[in-house]
Amino acid sequence: MAKDMKKDASTEISNPFGDLNKMLEQFKVPGVDMSSIIDARRKDIEALVEANKAAYEAIQALERKQTDMLTETMRGIQEAAKGLATGGVGVADATKQAEMARKACQKVLADMKDLAEMARKAQTDAVASMTQRARQNMQDIK
Repeated sequence: MAKDMKKDASTEISNPFGDLNKMLEQFKVPGVDMSSIIDARRKDIEALVEANKAAYEAIQALERKQTDMLTETMRGIQEAAKGLATGGVGVADATKQAEMARKACQKVLADMKDLAEMARKAQTDAVASMTQRARQNMQDIK
């Protein structure tokens, strides 16, 4: 019995319009093409799925980028700590410390810019997908 429920659930997920088509066919209205209405709504849902997929992939890419940034930062901290421990960069060497701080700030700003650009691109792609579907809907209405 559990297998039957799983099979039914997977069938519903793969074709969410199957039952809807049958139900709407019972209520045929003269002059209204229900199949075209259903097809348009199916395309709307596909556009939403595409936009969500793009957003999800962008979130994953941002996560990978942030993980890489954290890993790189931790390596830099370890190297700086080793330098301090071995006397490579002394506490009294203010010029080297200032240079390290300047480079760290530049790196952080560059990384923030990269993250912002990735987020902007992801948002632009998602909006473009939905805008394209809206244009198609307008053409269908005309």
